[in-house]
Amino acid sequence: MHTLRTQRRIEFADTDMAGIVHFARFFVFMESAEHEFMRAIGCSVHFHHEGRDYGWPRLEARCRYKRPIRFGDEVDIIVRVQRKGRRAMTYRVTFELDGQKVAEGEISSSCCVLETDDNGATRLVPVEIPSFLAEQIEEAPKE
Repeated sequence: MHTLRTQRRIEFADTDMAGIVHFARFFVFMESAEHEFMRAIGCSVHFHHEGRDYGWPRLEARCRYKRPIRFGDEVDIIVRVQRKGRRAMTYRVTFELDGQKVAEGEISSSCCVLETDDNGATRLVPVEIPSFLAEQIEEAPKE
């Protein structure tokens, strides 16, 4: 799988005092869409496999805004696997309203194992994406 399309209706809590979606909410929307992508391939952003706990901590996130969206708008969110490396993934997330692009972002995450040291502190150790998962993910064709 390389692309997932989903929708989100903008709620009042997503908006700022001007009545438009607050810029920071786009990052929440991107993360939610990433979670949907992982569920669609039968996994999660936090999972247990072969006795180890895995997670996907963020490496980078950015968003470019084209035009505002408002309370009640129903936005299409398209998640594409832009890059799949051995240990990390980058998604391009496009937001559309009535067929027009309103924003576009990218999020990059590293596949990590969560380990606990002798003092009880958790640390993240980058690892290769497990094969059962890597086999289900492919890079989207270039646009």
